[in-house]
Amino acid sequence: MTPRDVNAHTIHRFPRRTVHLDFHTGPDIPDVGRDFDPVTFARAFRDAHVDSVTVFAKCHHGHLYYGTDRPERHPGLAPDLDLLAEQVEALHAVGIRAPIYLSLQVDEFAAREHPEWIAHGEDLKLARWSTSAFEAAWNILDMSSPYADYFADQLDEVLRRFAPVDGIFIDMCWNQPSASRWAVDGMRREGLDPADADHRNRYANLVARRYMARYSAMVEKALPADAAQSVWFNSRPKTGLPEERQFIRHVEIEGLPTGGWGYAFLPYVARFVRPMGLPVLSHTGRFHESWGDNAALKPRAALLYETSQMLSHGLTSGVGDVLHPRGVAAPAVYELIGSVYGHIEACEPFLDGGRAVSEVAVVTDPGLGDNPGASNIGAVRALQQLRAQFDVVPPTADLSGYRAVVVPESTAVDDALAERLHAYRRAGGAVLLVGPALLRNGTEPALPDLPVEGLAPAPAGEVFLTCQGVPGVPEDFPVISHGSRLTARALPGAEVLARVVAPYFPRSWDRFCGHSYTPPADPTDEAAVVVGDGVAAVTVSLLEAFHEHGLETYRRLLGAALDRLLPDPLVRAGGPVHLETTVKRTAAGTVVHLISFVPSRETPELDLVHDPFPLVDVPVAVRLAAAPRSVRLQPAGLELPWEYDGEYVHVRVTTGDGHAMIVAEHD
Repeated sequence: MTPRDVNAHTIHRFPRRTVHLDFHTGPDIPDVGRDFDPVTFARAFRDAHVDSVTVFAKCHHGHLYYGTDRPERHPGLAPDLDLLAEQVEALHAVGIRAPIYLSLQVDEFAAREHPEWIAHGEDLKLARWSTSAFEAAWNILDMSSPYADYFADQLDEVLRRFAPVDGIFIDMCWNQPSASRWAVDGMRREGLDPADADHRNRYANLVARRYMARYSAMVEKALPADAAQSVWFNSRPKTGLPEERQFIRHVEIEGLPTGGWGYAFLPYVARFVRPMGLPVLSHTGRFHESWGDNAALKPRAALLYETSQMLSHGLTSGVGDVLHPRGVAAPAVYELIGSVYGHIEACEPFLDGGRAVSEVAVVTDPGLGDNPGASNIGAVRALQQLRAQFDVVPPTADLSGYRAVVVPESTAVDDALAERLHAYRRAGGAVLLVGPALLRNGTEPALPDLPVEGLAPAPAGEVFLTCQGVPGVPEDFPVISHGSRLTARALPGAEVLARVVAPYFPRSWDRFCGHSYTPPADPTDEAAVVVGDGVAAVTVSLLEAFHEHGLETYRRLLGAALDRLLPDPLVRAGGPVHLETTVKRTAAGTVVHLISFVPSRETPELDLVHDPFPLVDVPVAVRLAAAPRSVRLQPAGLELPWEYDGEYVHVRVTTGDGHAMIVAEHD
């Protein structure tokens, strides 16, 4: 085989177009690797524009796939076949990286040989993915048991056998509480109460941090001097990264939109991770649904959408696949992946060395983990639809680089955050607070210059909103306000964008009118959305309600408030509401990603993407400090007519590809 055109930098740089190659192969499969051919294997990935393949040392069944005397070696693997070694060698021969996968807390071989190592619930039942002993399901190992040393021995052998490694991927690393004798003894040594569920959770996190430190130190010793990545501990919430980044060199985001994560997951997590400054790899899957759906492919448009979305957020792309037990990569899979990765590779030269540009920070509660809840997902969806350029940050983040800060309903404003917001305001930053975030510690105004007074929890029950000065919203039509709210009055001089209209009476079991809620009656002096000098107060649960109900008025209200705080946003774009825009600055100019796909709910649980949604003569304006030298639509290379008004460069875009980039080059 002729190696593709690569140099030493290519194989040692951080991967850009990866495949995560599952190989969870049960012990009853008799012919593991029977048809494996290293040349054919490597060619499949090379021709699909892949530059890194994560290959298996150990799977969820607990079996090993390399030359070893350990009894865990897969019984169906021929004695003379060192499958992992041949995979790594073949991939390296064509300039493709080969990080190595090991499963951690799921290991069926260890669970069978040492059932005492399985984690226990407080009821002393075994921790497994089913409550029935007669249903196929994974057992979950206890990392406070001797299994932690057992795994360390496996990892040590892999590192000694394959050093220097391109990286190690350790899977199934969530915090697993346990009431086993090892966990109980360990909690007592730490001064924790095993009977307290919170203490069990704290101990599980402590155990995880300790094994992460241990295994990370082992991997670091087996890396080349110019290592692009080290170890990744999968299945942990990204909101723990500020404390756990000491164990890693890069981040990986697992998120299959049709596998339970949904299409709102990546835009949230990517925006939380990227401000940390670490290289980030995200992976979806080629599966129609999720991992294990091996005999079904997703539509090309869906995979193009997902990988283009990764690229637009400054992440590199990963696609999950599963290798057939006989060791042959399916041609149909790599035709699909290659057709998408060809597009991604063509886009990369215009993005090299660039950084994402964000003007707005959404402050979120790290305790929510990778399940940010209705208010944060509502914020991400609304801001995305408004073309805002934003990051998601913890309360401890440096806010000085942002022009505006949004604090959703679910983020508690304690003394520390209130003081940070106050300092940010004194430095000239704009702040928008929603619902409970208006109150410091739930009792007093979060900022001294709020444009409202008399903040207090409102009685439960529906109310309505009338809007003033909100584009696209009629002023004479009261709109239902879902969720809880605070009562407040606008201060003199503040602009009121929405006021509260009361119903005739609260709806109850013995007094109601109509199907859903009592009709609106009379306006009140209560304000719902108010903007002052650099501060906006939203007393209703606007973001949470937008996520749960999707009412267009809620998004328009948020947009009107932001327009008052940021009258000159980085990007303005027409086109359909679903259009996603992100901005990247490079040494050569400014890049605006345009992504246009529409997931549709076609089964009770699946949102599917079949085709790109064409953009036709869509106006786009991006703020630039000076007129560009040229503006092109890439990667098509199409010259775009443009105008510069001294602040914005204006273009109009037509494309049917689903993803394109406006590239404004400067001198």
